Amino acid sequence: MAFYNRIGSLMRQSISHNIVSNGLVTGPSMFNAIRCMSSKLFIGGLSYQTDEHSLKEAFSGFGDVVEARVITDRESGRSRGFGFISYTSDDSAKEAMTSMDGQELDGRSIRVSLATERAPRTGGFGGGGYNRAGNDQY
Repeated sequence: MAFYNRIGSLMRQSISHNIVSNGLVTGPSMFNAIRCMSSKLFIGGLSYQTDEHSLKEAFSGFGDVVEARVITDRESGRSRGFGFISYTSDDSAKEAMTSMDGQELDGRSIRVSLATERAPRTGGFGGGGYNRAGNDQY
């Protein structure tokens, strides 16, 4: 029930703060309003021995953890030394961030901050500045 109340308040807030033109709401999309509902933290400086279970266990004391993810290398499967924690509430995430930033986990001092969206990748293959014909691209 609280979930639906939150969506309703976000929709009303989103619509009231935007301009309505030709019956369409302009400004931030509904996707952004829904995306703000969960709080995701970036955890840096993880030990290579830290797995998703131990990461979740370390952060579960601050609220309901939706997801704990340790990022691994595609080829070796070894941890890349960072991960993410998602909470159901902003308050839980803020409390975890202030409490855990700089603390020790599995023998390493970790950094905790709000996760930011990564910019979409452009291009594809073809790195190196040459097109298929071998001409320089500037």
